[in-house]
Amino acid sequence: MEVDSDEYFKSYEDLDIHELMLKDKARNEAYKNAIFANKHLFQDKIVLDVGAGTGILSIFAAQAGAKKVYAVEASKLFELAREIVKENGFEDVIEVLHCKIEDFTLPDDVEKVDVIVSEFMGFYLLHESMLDSVILARERFLKPNGSMFPDRAIIYISPCRIPSLFEDWENVSGVKMTKFAEQLRKQRTTKPEIASIQSSDLLSDETIIAFLDLNDISTSDLDRFDFNEVIVANKEGRVEGICIWFDVLFPSDNDEIVLSTHPQCESTHWKQTIVPIPENNETVEAFSPIAFKLTIQRHPEHFRRYNILLEILDPYSDEVIHPLPCDCNLTKCILTKAHLQSLSENDFVNA
Repeated sequence: MEVDSDEYFKSYEDLDIHELMLKDKARNEAYKNAIFANKHLFQDKIVLDVGAGTGILSIFAAQAGAKKVYAVEASKLFELAREIVKENGFEDVIEVLHCKIEDFTLPDDVEKVDVIVSEFMGFYLLHESMLDSVILARERFLKPNGSMFPDRAIIYISPCRIPSLFEDWENVSGVKMTKFAEQLRKQRTTKPEIASIQSSDLLSDETIIAFLDLNDISTSDLDRFDFNEVIVANKEGRVEGICIWFDVLFPSDNDEIVLSTHPQCESTHWKQTIVPIPENNETVEAFSPIAFKLTIQRHPEHFRRYNILLEILDPYSDEVIHPLPCDCNLTKCILTKAHLQSLSENDFVNA
């Protein structure tokens, strides 16, 4: 595990990674807007920035009036972060510390912090598993009723088309390349695709895999996520894969501030995570049921990695349970929905 962590922190010394993040306007603006909309939570408060990177979140906190910010960065990028903090005139407020959060301790005169900020999200939220470090920081250093930024996260899925692995190869300058596409898909079956797709490529409404309340979630809660339900298509299309994305939400007294990686939103460096279905891609009609089992499970040896397992199921099998009510075009679901609606209407009349 230690080697895994050392490689992880060393990878964040590559400035190309930070260039991607700093050019991600949706990311930066969501954090800035959330912090500035909650200045009352930062004014004269003590803030802990977990995995500070270049220090941009620490600087937002200082701009919002924080009395002290501890910016913890485990990679050698801490040296650059100190220069950026000084460049922005906050060296008296922000203290950049070179250590892992697991090795961090607060000064003797500081018992707890008021706020924890962190940009912990990896692809499909969980990749790289930095959320474990944020949870540890919360348990050790956050005051009771302290604030987490962000404080909630949601993982979504939808069956989808993947033009970049399928349709785009049916005509390459007038030449069919479908055989090339077949081999390309086989080559990429060992890991998911990180790509941007269009919202029009989604074949259903978004469905939640997991809701994470960062105020009380534990690290063991992150070990495995299972999804085994029937999803109803909202349009005709060929099921070529499963799209996974996430939102994170921030504390708010008024309008909700959300950083979303939904395909219809402003593009982010996380894009979307696509699990391709290499062959036997069924074309479905609107209101057709789509059934599959998806498991996201922490790797047994490399705790920062996850295995994603996808099994396509027969939605018309008696072994597959449809939700109640179900909006699909299966006869028994149509009848069940009508019956439940009739019971509901009768209850309303009797009331």
